[in-house]
Amino acid sequence: MIRTRACDLLGIEHPLALGGMGSIFAPEMVAAVSEAGALGGLGCHGLGPARIRAATAAIRRRTDQPFALNFLLFVIDEDDFAAALAEKPAVIALAWPRGDQDFKPYIDRAHAVGAKVTFMACDVTGARRGAEAGADVIIAQGTEGGGHVGWMASSVFIPMAVDAVVPVPVLAAGGIADGRGLAAALALGAEGALLGTRFLASTESSLHENFKRAIVASDGHDTMLTEIPDIAARLVWPGAMSRSRRNRFLDRWAGQEWALRQHVAEAAASVAAARRTGDVEEAPLSFGQDAGLIHDILPAADIVHRIVADAENILASRLPRLVSERRHVDVA
Repeated sequence: MIRTRACDLLGIEHPLALGGMGSIFAPEMVAAVSEAGALGGLGCHGLGPARIRAATAAIRRRTDQPFALNFLLFVIDEDDFAAALAEKPAVIALAWPRGDQDFKPYIDRAHAVGAKVTFMACDVTGARRGAEAGADVIIAQGTEGGGHVGWMASSVFIPMAVDAVVPVPVLAAGGIADGRGLAAALALGAEGALLGTRFLASTESSLHENFKRAIVASDGHDTMLTEIPDIAARLVWPGAMSRSRRNRFLDRWAGQEWALRQHVAEAAASVAAARRTGDVEEAPLSFGQDAGLIHDILPAADIVHRIVADAENILASRLPRLVSERRHVDVA
């Protein structure tokens, strides 16, 4: 069994975590991931205190394993954060501060209630900021991931982040959907991986079935980096682009962002209706390039177990065999 420092630190069996995606609300999925031995994560942006309390209770009815409550620092709401701290989750996950924002007090408050803190970064400067502020784990996110990302690829950024924040452990994120990705992340120096897109295409995901099927049908080449979904949502992220599936909605407004800002109310209403009906062409759908590796919709627990088993096989069987074969050739 693969066990890393992140497992010990976060109290989990497998070095896998579910990203706290704000695009869906699925306590059942969070609980399923945690119950399978990984770290579930619930996106708390915009939920409000009552819904945070209800979601936490729903997760705990299904599992007694650790899970994370996730917050976006640049729009963090004090009442929401206080409600989350009152629930004393095992982990508070933080991401996307403004460049001038002092977020150390949030980390200190999380530590005060006994929670560990993960901090997501998309560049080395951000990783160092998180480590210096006291985060227990840095999540290094590459641009291949879905939703809001930076510009550097995971294969380059992960080892850079690992080197930059030693001895703080790093979880890799962005473009990871199977055991090969987990094994590669470990080889790059990470202590595990955080996944989003793979779990969007799970049985417990609350994403519309049409959107799940769009992920399965993707070849990984049908996404683009854009600000259009954020303009339509009237929420500008600091230093981030949104990786979303290319569709009619994005094509209509590409190069016409100024016009979208003029008609944002109508566009937002149209997007909301498309989400309700599962119209994959008229609603932004955020997912990563790793959608090209996803070929089925599975229970979240099966996803965890499959990824871990495949990574274990690679690390214990395939890679050692390559080394031993080389040694045999050299001796001969």
